[in-house]
Amino acid sequence: MFEGNDNSVMPDILLATVNARYIHSSLGLRCLLANLGDLRPRAALKEFRVKQPAEEIAEQILKKAPKILGLGVYIWNVQRTAEIVDIIRQKSPKITIVLGGPEASFEAEHQTVVKRADFVIQGEGDLAFAQLCRDLLAGKRPSARIIQAEPCALDELKFPYDTYKPEDIAHRVIYVEASRGCAYRCEFCLSALETAPRYFQTVAFLEEMQRLLDRGARHFKFVDRTFNHDLERAEKILRFFLNRSPHDTFLHLEAVPHRFPESFCRLLGEFPPGSLQLEIGFQTLNPEVSERIGRRYSVEKALKTLSHLRRDTHAYLHTDLIAGLPGEDLDSFARGFDRLLAAGPHEIQVGILKRLRGAPIRRHSREWGMVYREEAPYDLIQNRLMDAATMQQLNRFARFWDRTFNSGRFPNLVPLIWRDEASPFFAFWSWSAWASDHFGRDHSIPLDELTRALTQYLKEVRGLPPEAVETAQRNDRPIRRPQRHPSSVPYLKRQRRHLESGIESDR
Repeated sequence: MFEGNDNSVMPDILLATVNARYIHSSLGLRCLLANLGDLRPRAALKEFRVKQPAEEIAEQILKKAPKILGLGVYIWNVQRTAEIVDIIRQKSPKITIVLGGPEASFEAEHQTVVKRADFVIQGEGDLAFAQLCRDLLAGKRPSARIIQAEPCALDELKFPYDTYKPEDIAHRVIYVEASRGCAYRCEFCLSALETAPRYFQTVAFLEEMQRLLDRGARHFKFVDRTFNHDLERAEKILRFFLNRSPHDTFLHLEAVPHRFPESFCRLLGEFPPGSLQLEIGFQTLNPEVSERIGRRYSVEKALKTLSHLRRDTHAYLHTDLIAGLPGEDLDSFARGFDRLLAAGPHEIQVGILKRLRGAPIRRHSREWGMVYREEAPYDLIQNRLMDAATMQQLNRFARFWDRTFNSGRFPNLVPLIWRDEASPFFAFWSWSAWASDHFGRDHSIPLDELTRALTQYLKEVRGLPPEAVETAQRNDRPIRRPQRHPSSVPYLKRQRRHLESGIESDR
């Protein structure tokens, strides 16, 4: 009998999506597959990569000859998905195409890909997709093309974790969720539209995690919007992993910066090096801007917490800032960046504001002159306080920052960029502008060329003593970041050795 994971069988229902990278896996499609009930033996799941040509993806789908094709549509794959749908429509018009995911759930009337689908499920499709398939395979075609799915009662859902195949566990990040929804109303995020958080039953969830551990899973990425909102649940989950397999397991958690009481920090401090990553979203350190977008927190408390986590835990600290928020000019963003850097995170991801379809951030467009790209990823072109040239240079800044500081390849060279400078942000701004002119681009730069350019800048433009630059270069040890890799015991052991020996793997 076909159990929904054997791609050699011709299914009636094919669930497919285009992931950004091979290492990623689609939790959403697995939730749909797990909740098909009696239809699960008649279904299969197929994942592709965004770099694959649309023709190649469409041909692989067509070889399966499904009656129903369910496609997950996201900001990173909407254009490629539209191309795939066009090809399938031309070559096999009898296939019923069903879309779901964030890009199909909001402002659908403006989406070309939505217009070409047979049905669209907006919202949580775990149960709605199963019912639609049941009706279609029984010859009952619903009259409504757009199906609005209500939030599911989580205790009614089947967990999706048995749908991860052995090759997924061996080579991909395993995505899991202990909750859905968010307690916060940050207007740049679609979670601002959701109700209060809902939680999967903790004991049942941990039983599923144990089964994954028993099968060899070691790299878990929680997709919970705010893992540390319910601290009691968060501590139970962390203690579970800590008590079972702390030395060969890696956890990635997303957290808000202001909910780290002392007891929670002490628990985090028990995790060994190379086993824990915290993604902490600051987004802005300007209280007025934070209030304007519905993200209220104490900046001072959050920065103290970050310094505490850096000092007293082995966690890898990934932080986020968003450039272009309504009411924040370049000087304000620079001050926030410098304060965040001083608190000692291992990584600062500088993101450009995006107007996600349906997100409430659009209410500020007229007042603040917000102009966004019409195509995905819908990033900001300019606003009243930052013109297009400034936003373009911020894009360059973010790319060079990611290639140098965030990459962990230049822990000694990069700080020389702002040594003795008042603002690390503006010092790096000057380097990124120089580097962009030097290369004529801000992408696809080989590492050796980037290294030569950086040392040249430090010596010739900044005027630093050549011996200081050369010593820093010799002392740099490029070590890959933990979140970039699937679970592997040897890799995690290397991470731990590097950290325990005083060699930082991530700065």
